[in-house]
Amino acid sequence: MSRWRLILTIFLVIAGGLPARAGPPDITGWWLDGSGRGGILIENCADKLCGAIRWLKEPLDPKTGKPKVDNKSDDPAFKGHPICGLKILWDFTFDEPDRWTHGRIYDPESGNVYKSTLTPKADGTLDVRGYVGISLFGESQIWRRPAAPLPDCRAG
Repeated sequence: MSRWRLILTIFLVIAGGLPARAGPPDITGWWLDGSGRGGILIENCADKLCGAIRWLKEPLDPKTGKPKVDNKSDDPAFKGHPICGLKILWDFTFDEPDRWTHGRIYDPESGNVYKSTLTPKADGTLDVRGYVGISLFGESQIWRRPAAPLPDCRAG
């Protein structure tokens, strides 16, 4: 066997034994927020991830009997819009080795927008961290996958 053929054979054996580089963890699909009162559908939006509230445990305002609307934010992108269908996650990009970063999250209970990271955990949960400035000054919430897809509140 020629020297080049031997070198090529060794290279192929070594390269074949290396683990394949995994792509981004798939976190698209349904998630229940930390309170269990809201269902968020995370989807691909171009080359980033985004998500919207698409299920509510209590979709109607108890005072009016009508679908809940955002009344916390002063931002016209949110204020007065139905909570069902409200985009609350946007601009997440994959950051190796295991999380989605550079995104934003809207909290409809406070009316505030925060920087955010999404980190899938080994137990199948999703660590959703919202923060101001740096991640140290933030709060995490653990989201869980529902047992079955949730009924989309926009369909009703």
